[in-house]
Amino acid sequence: MYKASREKSMTRKSTVVLGMLGPTLDTGKTPERWSRWRPSVALCQHEDLIVDRFELLYQRRFDGLAGTVMGDVRHVSPETDIRGHVLELDDPWDFEAVYGALHDFARAYPFAPDREEYLIHITTGTHVAQICLFLLTESRYLPGRLIQTSPPKRDRAELAAGSFTIIDLDLSKYDRIASRFQKEQREAVSFLKSGIETRNAGYNRLIERIEHVAIASRAPILLMGPTGAGKSQLARKIYDLKKGRRQVSGDFVDLNCATIRGDGAMSALFGHTKGAFTGALKDRPGLLRKAHEGVLFLDEIGELGADEQAMLLRAIEEKAFLPVGSDREVRSEFQLLAGTNRDLSLEVAAGRFREDLLARINLWTFRLPGLRDRVEDIEPNLEYELDASARLLGVRITMSRDARERFLRFATSREALWPGNFRDFNAAVTRMATLAPGGRIGLPIVEEEIARLAEAWRRAPAAGSAGAGEGGEDLLVAALGARRAAALDPFDRAQLAEVLRVLKSARSLSEAGRVLFAASRAKKKSVNDADRLRKYLARFEIDWSEVVAEGG
Repeated sequence: MYKASREKSMTRKSTVVLGMLGPTLDTGKTPERWSRWRPSVALCQHEDLIVDRFELLYQRRFDGLAGTVMGDVRHVSPETDIRGHVLELDDPWDFEAVYGALHDFARAYPFAPDREEYLIHITTGTHVAQICLFLLTESRYLPGRLIQTSPPKRDRAELAAGSFTIIDLDLSKYDRIASRFQKEQREAVSFLKSGIETRNAGYNRLIERIEHVAIASRAPILLMGPTGAGKSQLARKIYDLKKGRRQVSGDFVDLNCATIRGDGAMSALFGHTKGAFTGALKDRPGLLRKAHEGVLFLDEIGELGADEQAMLLRAIEEKAFLPVGSDREVRSEFQLLAGTNRDLSLEVAAGRFREDLLARINLWTFRLPGLRDRVEDIEPNLEYELDASARLLGVRITMSRDARERFLRFATSREALWPGNFRDFNAAVTRMATLAPGGRIGLPIVEEEIARLAEAWRRAPAAGSAGAGEGGEDLLVAALGARRAAALDPFDRAQLAEVLRVLKSARSLSEAGRVLFAASRAKKKSVNDADRLRKYLARFEIDWSEVVAEGG
């Protein structure tokens, strides 16, 4: 039995208590003090808590009381090594001074968590000291758990030592709290997705990461993706989420940067004073000032001119800017969300976008996929759009089974280009719902809409290729790197981007060749499509297998 006890003592970590002297609760010099409950002394009287070392912090003016308490601890618990530490504090209620003194102590203390277990006593000291000890423990400057002591209760037969509670601030160890956090996160992710039960695993992971960053950070967020991918809607949802968590108190202010130019752009963003230019008949606050303590969403940020980019960079870094025509700075605290369907690294390489501005807004970048990259999400989005149409039209909207199956078969096929992504999809469902007699969409209406879409896409190939081209540009950068891609002539870049886009969706090099050289095949001028395509890619030092890997 002695051997077992000895082995246990050899493996047990030493218990070290850090605590403040309580000038009121720990007071007492006469023998009557032993009839009072004193937290620092009582802490070492518990049979089920062995304190190996006690680090007692106190102000110099309480030297006498500290000496008495340390002597009493040695009396009731001879095995406890108690040490006194003087904290130089002029005002124990000055939060900044108390936090600073305790922080300095924590930084200098030789913690050894592999050999020792630390308990931070938060019963004694001023309320300010207790709060500071809590904060330092939560931030792991004090790598331990909290211990709270209580006096004996009159209605219970309790030892004179009273009772104690140990509190671990690692919330992941509390099942009910952890499940509550998980539930809140699921609700927040669903909120960002407008309640749509999306099935695309990559998109779901993306939204989960955006939710985490949106709640944890006030740094700029850059949303990339093709036109109609939902950047504006997501930006609004991020604001609503932060507003619901009381992280912002100001407004959501948005602007499509492609709609402004020149003096109008500077004025819209930064405001102007009366008389700043012809037509400036009165002061204008500007969108940055309106976004104070809120969120500013700048869609198509790549369309901003050089002057606006420079001013915006300063506003982000210094939270200050000069309105047009003014020599007095205006301050605005806002979180920036930016959207673009361009590759801004290519714009930097081409000299059209500031590298320092990109570095500033590129801390959190999320690329939203287009509709064609999320075909498994088309069905749940159809349900969402039908409900939205019902609210818009004030009529319950349904689809017959054959109509639903036909539309989904078309919408998920390669025939459906969806160049405008979810914007096109929304418009298609809205048209069908509007034309549906009695709110019931049947097969004839679906066939009519499919024919309308096919004709529209056939007549506007530029629009169809724009959406594809955006994906091709992404693949171009992935295959060559931003600088090599920017160095290509526009003709070569457009051609290679289209080739890469076709390669991404093809099952083999031969299949891609048949698509790309269809006219030559019709005239029987193309003998080996795969070999011809392989030689074309070799001009740019690109391997087909690497393109497929990048695209997958």
